Amino acid sequence: MKRNVQSVFLKGLLAGFLGSLLMTTAVAQTINMGAANIADFKVVYATAQDVAEGKRVAQTTCASCHGINGVGGQKGVPNIAGQRPVYLHLEMKVYQAGGRGASGMANAVKYLSDDAIMKVAAYYASREPADPSGASVKAAPAKPDAVAAGKAAAAACGGCHGEAGVSKLAGMPSLIGMDPKYFISAISAYKGGQRKNDMMKALVSELTEAEISNIALYYALQKPEKAQTPASGNAAAGKTAAAGCVGCHGEGGVSGSPTTPSLAGQESQYFVSAMRAYKDGSRSDATMKGPAGSLDEATVKNLSAYYASQAPQAVKVAKPMTVAEWAERCDRCHGVNGNSTDPRSPALAAQRADYLEKVLYAYKKGERKSKEMVVMTEALDDALVDGLAAHYARQKARGMAYLILPPSK
Repeated sequence: MKRNVQSVFLKGLLAGFLGSLLMTTAVAQTINMGAANIADFKVVYATAQDVAEGKRVAQTTCASCHGINGVGGQKGVPNIAGQRPVYLHLEMKVYQAGGRGASGMANAVKYLSDDAIMKVAAYYASREPADPSGASVKAAPAKPDAVAAGKAAAAACGGCHGEAGVSKLAGMPSLIGMDPKYFISAISAYKGGQRKNDMMKALVSELTEAEISNIALYYALQKPEKAQTPASGNAAAGKTAAAGCVGCHGEGGVSGSPTTPSLAGQESQYFVSAMRAYKDGSRSDATMKGPAGSLDEATVKNLSAYYASQAPQAVKVAKPMTVAEWAERCDRCHGVNGNSTDPRSPALAAQRADYLEKVLYAYKKGERKSKEMVVMTEALDDALVDGLAAHYARQKARGMAYLILPPSK
């Protein structure tokens, strides 16, 4: 008769018995007990009687939320069937010590003895993991990533600013070649009225901070290209006049500062109108008011012709990692496809997506303490959190067998 053996705890070699076990389990993890805290690994030595007693603890303490087989149906409550035993043991100790704050879990384990915690961890670790095709782990379609979301949001801008932000209309600025920090500050200025343009204010007033950031990133990652409009003025004379602009806007109009705009390849009539706005005060900027006020109209047009003729450069901004690329990083600790081979590191495969989302946000907000996880999650936006949760919820969970070896001599 076939029985569930995905988490079997052995001491010593027991080679013949282990060989038959590994035929029905996915992986065997060798643990050097000399390099680990023996108390933390006590659960690995659990016997069949310990597992049976752990089931009785589960029935009275855990089953109402996690289910007697460790696959619950409550939103935000994790599946724990087949979870790594040392991890389960350690997490219950964290809850018991108040490391997760006041919660239902903290209350549930508050009065459990160390022995009871060990046995219930052994019991749930021995259960069959959740089926990723089950309703409890189905994930909603992931949100688009930041660049895709930015492209979608920027579609409304194309009529004026050109496809991918390269202007084809005189007087309309190109939006490529801008550092996201400058783009965001400029849109915020239109939104807040510091830049006077009623049409722009109306268009950007409903954009959220996230949408503005996504649009900024999308334009920053597009291939640099000059505005496709004619320029009036003398470019050679403009180059001479531009000597005073290099300190802020860079050689050839390629800025080295994320908060100062690049001017290379910019639409010439827009450049002229922007300089007029700085000169008459309709654009409030103390740094630009003086230089703009000292220039006559002919010099401004010459500058616009020179900068329009310069080749814009790609912005130094990294393209965000995809969900697949992030998952490769996560797999380094949590195992291939979320099937951890370290008994202290949780398996993520076939976990509830809503629970994974909740935990990732808890690390981002500092509600869960882990230096490694804080570093890993600080760069995750909502789309990546959703995507990673959906990715791991769909993975096939695999059980473990552990062979305990004595310390090497």
